[in-house]
Amino acid sequence: MDLDALTAARRAEWERLDELSRARRLSGAEVDELVDRYRAASADLADAKTSAGRSIQGDHISTMLARARLRLTGAPENVLRQLPRFFALQLPAALYRVRWGTLVIALGFILVGTVVAFWISGDPALVAALGNRLQLEQYAEGDFTDYYSEKHPATFAGTVWTNNAWLAVQCVIFGITGFWPVMVLVANAVSVGTAAAVMLAFGRGDVFVLYILPHGLLEMTCLFVSAAAGLGIFWAWVAPGRRTRGEAIASAGRSLASIAIGLVLWLAVAGAIEGFVTAQPWPWPVKIGIGALALALFLVYMIVIGGRAHRRGETGDLTEYETGTPTLVAG
Repeated sequence: MDLDALTAARRAEWERLDELSRARRLSGAEVDELVDRYRAASADLADAKTSAGRSIQGDHISTMLARARLRLTGAPENVLRQLPRFFALQLPAALYRVRWGTLVIALGFILVGTVVAFWISGDPALVAALGNRLQLEQYAEGDFTDYYSEKHPATFAGTVWTNNAWLAVQCVIFGITGFWPVMVLVANAVSVGTAAAVMLAFGRGDVFVLYILPHGLLEMTCLFVSAAAGLGIFWAWVAPGRRTRGEAIASAGRSLASIAIGLVLWLAVAGAIEGFVTAQPWPWPVKIGIGALALALFLVYMIVIGGRAHRRGETGDLTEYETGTPTLVAG
């Protein structure tokens, strides 16, 4: 093939393709023309590469095609413009989807922690199995409360936030296994129950509750939500419905994994409460009230704002434009 002859023959068509690609607005007829000329230029590029390999003419056609393809498919939306939609619609809708799973998990956690606490504290042999009595008494009388004030509040808040955020992300990401979120929850419930048992055994159960509630209300709720999200991804694999398992997991992963991002921010609030509020010598109604207010704001965001987004058709997933047209299923 003579590339010069091809260029001379197709120059007007390529220039028209370039003109349409650069136009600010296109009518319906012009869009159809752009598609037709894009296909024709693609065929010209294939012919040029087949006969001559890489060439100046081929590079020129490739550049025009890239510009036309960008015009047809659209440019990626600016991330800063996506943030309002993410926080106002996608994230609360995703949180709303796991509301019942969160409630079931919360009740299960409380049940396990309570059973462990009263079972151990009610049996002196089990309490003795936890360690030396003097050490346990020291823990109940001082170490438990000192834990919240032995470090600088900012350092302590950062440490707690990092640890809890990592746990939440693990529950979501590894939720597809089906057992990881359950393992994390059971381990935490037993740990909390054991600490409560020691405090109860030495008559300090009220102290345990007062020190746990300010930050624990929001912190533990975030952990329950992360576990519900992770198990939601697992359930999409188990029961994909009319979709393939790959499509179901991808959709659930995109929508529910966004919860991990949101929980990192909410856990920062819980960490700040634990670092700057729990150990303060303020009246307990004030400290617990701050924790209750933080939880109330989260629940409003999850249920009220999330419910409103859900009724608008949001699922927490990306838009069809961002993910591509789904496969249609008959029936």
